[in-house]
Amino acid sequence: MKTLGNQIALPDGTIVPFSAGVDLGDMVILSGQLPLKGGAVVAGGIVEQTHAVIDNIEDLLASASCTLGDVVKATIWLTDGGNFAGFNSVYGERFAQPYPARSTVVSGLLFPGALIEIEVMARRSLP
Repeated sequence: MKTLGNQIALPDGTIVPFSAGVDLGDMVILSGQLPLKGGAVVAGGIVEQTHAVIDNIEDLLASASCTLGDVVKATIWLTDGGNFAGFNSVYGERFAQPYPARSTVVSGLLFPGALIEIEVMARRSLP
């Protein structure tokens, strides 16, 4: 198993004991990704934050030689159900058919200011 991404820290600098993702060979599993750039939540609303999260997912997947097209399952947390339409619009732009299986729930998030978190599982063919 190979870990992906950098060590994760909370806003107060506390290191948290998990990996941004793991590469298992034929599967890549990412922890929940937040709308962070440079350690801060991106400015804007749900549309901007959703793009930022998916950008972060793309970057991590690329480090494992995967793309959004390899994603088979996504789990999404929204802090406000009223943001579903904006999120869903961006998701539909960024992911192509056949779309990954998906669960979407409304829940509080631990990172202040984050409106969305997305975790994914991707599968790739081995050479």
